[in-house]
Amino acid sequence: MYRAFSYSFAKSFPILSNGFEIETEMSIHAADKSFQVENVVVGYRDRPEGSQSKLNTVRDGIKVIRTIVGLTRDYRPMLFFGTIAIVLMLLAVLFFVPVLAAFLRTGMVGRIPTLLVCGFVFMAGMLSAVAGILLETIRQKDKRDFEFQLQQIEVNRKTTMEKVHGL
Repeated sequence: MYRAFSYSFAKSFPILSNGFEIETEMSIHAADKSFQVENVVVGYRDRPEGSQSKLNTVRDGIKVIRTIVGLTRDYRPMLFFGTIAIVLMLLAVLFFVPVLAAFLRTGMVGRIPTLLVCGFVFMAGMLSAVAGILLETIRQKDKRDFEFQLQQIEVNRKTTMEKVHGL
């Protein structure tokens, strides 16, 4: 499959990786910025006899997954940090329930270290949620700024085309 890019896409795409993961970055960037994507099917033929592929399914797959996780953090911070927050808070509550049950039965806290760890893990979850909210707000502003920059790129492209064609 071949990919062709509009002038706006090419000028706005931040190339952050090298190698196989760049396709993942291009797809996510195009989807996030609402660029039109069309696939063009091309002819395929088998690899020539005696040649070997440089691709490694596991290694390249891990790189792509790592890229997806990193891009989720960048493009969807509330989803990323919110998931971490929910997991941490659920863990804290899960380990807190036996401590609370023992306290209600005896009136004493027998596992103070567990209680302290639960409190800190719950606070870490809350911090993760706040980080997600703040980063999502920043991302929304960046998205609005990107729309403005895209308009500027289009104006610059038209100006350049007019100069080239002498209009």
